[in-house]
Amino acid sequence: MSELSLHGRIALVTGASRGFGAGIAKALASEGAEVWLSARSEKELIAAAESCGGRPLVADVTSGEDWDRVFRTVQSESGRLDILVNNAGAGVIVKPLAQTSDAEIHRSLAVNLLGTTLGCKRAAWLMTAQKSGTIVNIASACAVQAWPGWSVYSAAKAGVLQLTRCLYTELRPHGARATCLVPSWGATDFSRAAGLPELDEETVRKCIQPLELGRVVADICALPAHLTIQELILWPLVQQVEPL
Repeated sequence: MSELSLHGRIALVTGASRGFGAGIAKALASEGAEVWLSARSEKELIAAAESCGGRPLVADVTSGEDWDRVFRTVQSESGRLDILVNNAGAGVIVKPLAQTSDAEIHRSLAVNLLGTTLGCKRAAWLMTAQKSGTIVNIASACAVQAWPGWSVYSAAKAGVLQLTRCLYTELRPHGARATCLVPSWGATDFSRAAGLPELDEETVRKCIQPLELGRVVADICALPAHLTIQELILWPLVQQVEPL
């Protein structure tokens, strides 16, 4: 693609303070998009925004009020929104369902499914009205595979996948698009944050790198307006898959 394949597009990336989100923001910006970055951690968010020339917006994706404020700000200062990447998510805790607290279940479903749904609702209204736009929802290989201990997280990510499929049918008649990107092992701090054993350095180097995922997102968004990718599963070859 050309250097300016997304030139003039306005993009919003959630969970963009680090990991996949920061990589996605950087890739979109490198292709010429004006990028807004959203996350809860202000210090990390500002650093990520500065590193790619983006604009930070501190917000919690589980809050409808925060989403409304984010959309008002983007529309007021940029005039429109062409790309929404719902990347925010968290492992919260990985353990058997019988040992999971109600609070952990609520938190996992909120950050991994509710937040994406709230963002999609607002973007769908806007993109339907402007007859254009692309929503990319980041799910997980857990949405299509089954492993012990991952029940709540998997249910949330499977919800993201099905949400995107339905949203595609709603947006298509209006010239807007919805894609679900389904990655697996990434070179992020996901394992540490979820209390899981961390991979060794050599394996991490062979996992999906944040900028690599970002380039996939940029390619999806740069497709001609009459084309779309419904969903895409991305595996690192280093990961041996043993599904149910």
